[in-house]
Amino acid sequence: MSKDDMVYLGHMLDMARKIATKVHGISRQTYDNDENLRLALAHLVQVIGEAARRVSVHSQTNYAKVPWREIIGMRHKIVHDYMDVDEDVVWEVATKDIPPLITMLAAIVPHDEHG
Repeated sequence: MSKDDMVYLGHMLDMARKIATKVHGISRQTYDNDENLRLALAHLVQVIGEAARRVSVHSQTNYAKVPWREIIGMRHKIVHDYMDVDEDVVWEVATKDIPPLITMLAAIVPHDEHG
Protein backbone atom coordinates (compact mmCIF):
# COMPACT_ATOMS: atom_id res chain seq x y z
CA MET A 1 0.00 0.00 0.00
CA SER A 2 1.27 3.47 -0.81
CA LYS A 3 2.29 5.88 1.90
CA ASP A 4 -0.40 8.31 0.68
CA ASP A 5 -3.10 5.66 1.03
CA MET A 6 -1.96 4.91 4.56
CA VAL A 7 -2.17 8.64 5.39
CA TYR A 8 -5.72 8.85 3.99
CA LEU A 9 -6.80 5.72 5.83
CA GLY A 10 -5.29 7.12 9.01
CA HIS A 11 -7.26 10.34 8.55
CA MET A 12 -10.42 8.34 8.03
CA LEU A 13 -9.78 6.39 11.22
CA ASP A 14 -8.98 9.54 13.22
CA MET A 15 -12.15 11.31 12.06
CA ALA A 16 -14.29 8.21 12.65
CA ARG A 17 -12.97 8.00 16.20
CA LYS A 18 -13.80 11.68 16.73
CA ILE A 19 -17.35 11.02 15.58
CA ALA A 20 -17.65 8.05 17.94
CA THR A 21 -16.41 10.18 20.82
CA LYS A 22 -18.82 13.01 20.02
CA VAL A 23 -21.90 10.76 19.90
CA HIS A 24 -20.98 8.55 22.86
CA GLY A 25 -23.78 8.87 25.41
CA ILE A 26 -25.61 11.48 23.33
CA SER A 27 -29.32 11.12 22.59
CA ARG A 28 -30.93 11.94 19.28
CA GLN A 29 -32.74 14.80 21.01
CA THR A 30 -29.43 16.27 22.15
CA TYR A 31 -28.11 15.94 18.60
CA ASP A 32 -31.20 17.66 17.19
CA ASN A 33 -30.88 20.55 19.66
CA ASP A 34 -27.12 21.09 19.28
CA GLU A 35 -26.29 22.91 16.07
CA ASN A 36 -22.56 22.79 16.76
CA LEU A 37 -22.69 19.01 17.14
CA ARG A 38 -24.72 18.62 13.93
CA LEU A 39 -22.26 20.80 12.01
CA ALA A 40 -19.25 18.99 13.50
CA LEU A 41 -20.58 15.55 12.62
CA ALA A 42 -21.47 16.59 9.08
CA HIS A 43 -17.98 18.03 8.65
CA LEU A 44 -16.26 14.93 10.04
CA VAL A 45 -18.32 12.67 7.76
CA GLN A 46 -17.36 14.93 4.86
CA VAL A 47 -13.65 14.67 5.75
CA ILE A 48 -13.90 10.87 5.91
CA GLY A 49 -15.49 10.88 2.46
CA GLU A 50 -12.84 13.19 1.05
CA ALA A 51 -10.04 10.98 2.39
CA ALA A 52 -11.81 7.86 1.05
CA ARG A 53 -12.10 9.49 -2.36
CA ARG A 54 -8.32 9.88 -2.44
CA VAL A 55 -7.51 6.26 -1.56
CA SER A 56 -6.24 4.50 -4.68
CA VAL A 57 -8.47 2.10 -6.59
CA HIS A 58 -5.87 -0.59 -5.86
CA SER A 59 -6.24 -0.15 -2.09
CA GLN A 60 -10.01 0.16 -2.35
CA THR A 61 -10.04 -3.16 -4.20
CA ASN A 62 -7.73 -4.78 -1.63
CA TYR A 63 -10.05 -3.66 1.18
CA ALA A 64 -13.35 -4.30 -0.55
CA LYS A 65 -15.26 -4.78 2.73
CA VAL A 66 -14.92 -1.04 3.40
CA PRO A 67 -18.06 0.57 1.88
CA TRP A 68 -16.09 3.00 -0.30
CA ARG A 69 -18.94 3.97 -2.62
CA GLU A 70 -21.28 4.79 0.26
CA ILE A 71 -18.64 6.76 2.15
CA ILE A 72 -17.72 8.81 -0.91
CA GLY A 73 -21.39 9.21 -1.82
CA MET A 74 -22.14 10.67 1.61
CA ARG A 75 -19.33 13.18 1.14
CA HIS A 76 -20.79 14.23 -2.22
CA LYS A 77 -24.25 14.56 -0.68
CA ILE A 78 -23.00 16.83 2.11
CA VAL A 79 -20.78 18.95 -0.15
CA HIS A 80 -23.19 19.36 -3.05
CA ASP A 81 -26.51 19.34 -1.18
CA TYR A 82 -25.30 21.31 1.82
CA MET A 83 -28.60 23.21 2.05
CA ASP A 84 -30.51 19.95 2.36
CA VAL A 85 -28.41 17.72 4.63
CA ASP A 86 -30.61 14.94 5.98
CA GLU A 87 -29.97 14.95 9.73
CA ASP A 88 -31.52 11.47 10.02
CA VAL A 89 -28.86 10.12 7.66
CA VAL A 90 -25.99 11.90 9.43
CA TRP A 91 -27.19 10.58 12.80
CA GLU A 92 -27.53 7.06 11.37
CA VAL A 93 -24.03 7.22 9.91
CA ALA A 94 -22.58 8.53 13.17
CA THR A 95 -24.28 6.01 15.43
CA LYS A 96 -24.63 2.89 13.26
CA ASP A 97 -22.07 3.02 10.42
CA ILE A 98 -19.06 4.56 12.15
CA PRO A 99 -18.44 1.83 14.78
CA PRO A 100 -17.95 -0.96 12.19
CA LEU A 101 -15.92 1.42 10.01
CA ILE A 102 -13.57 2.05 12.93
CA THR A 103 -13.12 -1.71 13.33
CA MET A 104 -12.35 -2.14 9.62
CA LEU A 105 -9.92 0.77 9.47
CA ALA A 106 -8.19 -0.17 12.72
CA ALA A 107 -7.40 -3.56 11.17
CA ILE A 108 -5.71 -1.80 8.22
CA VAL A 109 -3.91 1.13 9.83
CA PRO A 110 -0.90 0.23 11.98
CA HIS A 111 -1.62 0.84 15.67
CA ASP A 112 1.61 2.72 16.27
CA GLU A 113 0.64 5.35 13.69
CA HIS A 114 -2.96 5.92 14.79
CA GLY A 115 -3.52 4.42 18.22
